[in-house]
Amino acid sequence: MLTIHGKSISGMVTIGPLRIFRHQPMDFARTEIEKPETEVARFDSARNAAAVKMKEFYQEAISHVGLDNASIFKVYQQMMTDSEFVDAVKSIIRKQSVNAEYAVQQAEQNFTRIYEADPDDYVHGQVTDLAEVARILLRTLRQKQALFSSDEPCILYADDLTPSETIQMDTTKILGFVTKEGTPTSHTAILARALGVPAIVATGTDVDATHDGKTAVIDGFSGVVYLEPTPVILSGMKEKQSQSIHLKELLQQLKGLPSETIDGHRIEVAANVSSASDLSAVLKNDAEGIGLFRSEFIYMGRETLPSEEEQFNIYKLAIETMAGKRVIIRTLDIGADKEASSFHLPKEDNPALGLRAIRISLKRPEIFKVQLRAILRASAYGKAAIMFPLITSVWEVWKAKEILTEVQMELDKKGIAYDKQMEIGIMIETPAAALISDKLAKEVDFFSIGTNDLSQYTLVVDRTSRNLTDFFNPHHPAVLKLIQMTVENAHKAGIWVGMCGELGSDLSITETFLKMGVDEFSVAPYSVLPLRQQIRGIDLRK
Repeated sequence: MLTIHGKSISGMVTIGPLRIFRHQPMDFARTEIEKPETEVARFDSARNAAAVKMKEFYQEAISHVGLDNASIFKVYQQMMTDSEFVDAVKSIIRKQSVNAEYAVQQAEQNFTRIYEADPDDYVHGQVTDLAEVARILLRTLRQKQALFSSDEPCILYADDLTPSETIQMDTTKILGFVTKEGTPTSHTAILARALGVPAIVATGTDVDATHDGKTAVIDGFSGVVYLEPTPVILSGMKEKQSQSIHLKELLQQLKGLPSETIDGHRIEVAANVSSASDLSAVLKNDAEGIGLFRSEFIYMGRETLPSEEEQFNIYKLAIETMAGKRVIIRTLDIGADKEASSFHLPKEDNPALGLRAIRISLKRPEIFKVQLRAILRASAYGKAAIMFPLITSVWEVWKAKEILTEVQMELDKKGIAYDKQMEIGIMIETPAAALISDKLAKEVDFFSIGTNDLSQYTLVVDRTSRNLTDFFNPHHPAVLKLIQMTVENAHKAGIWVGMCGELGSDLSITETFLKMGVDEFSVAPYSVLPLRQQIRGIDLRK
């Protein structure tokens, strides 16, 4: 028996035959061609087909993991349709009269050298994305399938898996997967968790072909993989698997019950929504509201800006669907890795620190006002709240509220109904906002702590980077201290505090946040019931 330790993606146990998946090296020889323009057309056809596929993956991923984590497919699509990399491939084909496959490889090698030599971590991090885009293009040119196939359900082992490979998994055939590389916070891991696929990553262990077809066990509770387990281990894991299935059934019995601690402290457990298609999952998992409605999905994947009427109908649908439960609509959070071509934003050296979120809204008030009118009109159909993202200064809140007031006055003049008592909140997702949360709390009705960006900006670490796994610690004392400070300042001002980042669904730290005084959690729909169960087992008197 071989025992392998790694980092678990989900608390599940699965048993089945192991299948080893190796990325086949794609090394295409240089072939001279007579008609370069015909070869360019072949390349264009392949990249257009691949870009369409990435768009499909993007739409599918939104419904599983939300806009933030689905955006990687948007990045791939952009690199395939309009990028210096594409221009370089075409130039090599034309000037050297060579085949497209060789040109793609050559362009990738050239850009990899450039990116790796760049001192900017953001640019350096594009190497992985570039390699995946090149791999997809080469497979498309040769009309090869990206994934292996299996006649029977199996556990997949690979050195690593990309997001595009993960989202194509046939969950009726893939019982789970194990990878040598990867991180628990990577796009691939988040996709696997949302798809309900048990997985162990970052094992650091090579598995040779002699194990192919042999029995394997993934223990997602302990992060252990057993290859060719002993009868005793196999029996124990089958019992553990049975218990986990029973636990999942028990979770369904939590529907309709309050998210309340043993000592009677009530918490609201809401859901994050990234598209209208998420609403069914919100209802299915008995969320107590929508704590984060990511409005930017309305703007992405299109060439023109959405009209006020289009936005109004989407917001109205969500608000009416929740039937009196609060729906917090975050104003558009475009920028950084969430691109929207209709905004025609300039390229920036460090977009994570550039023109994004509330900064765009304040610089483009004509777009901001359209969205605010749509939200206000929709608020007449239920309980809505509005939330401004990436706030770092008090003046930004003043300006956003000033524009909101202007829109309200316009609606009043026209006699258009809206909820005049609608709550106004902000995201606390930067150290700056947390440090001045005492001043910000005087300007709004609630805070929502965005732990994803707060952790990254505090630790100066890209949480999706496989090279920085050892440096990214969302439980870092500095992050927790900022959260504690934010909660204390909010409560002193008499406002409530929610949390809508990945940490909200981290059950290992739920009790800590409850003791801090967090009033609301907003998590992915599939995390609502497990979080409710965790809350109901906590006694804050201890």
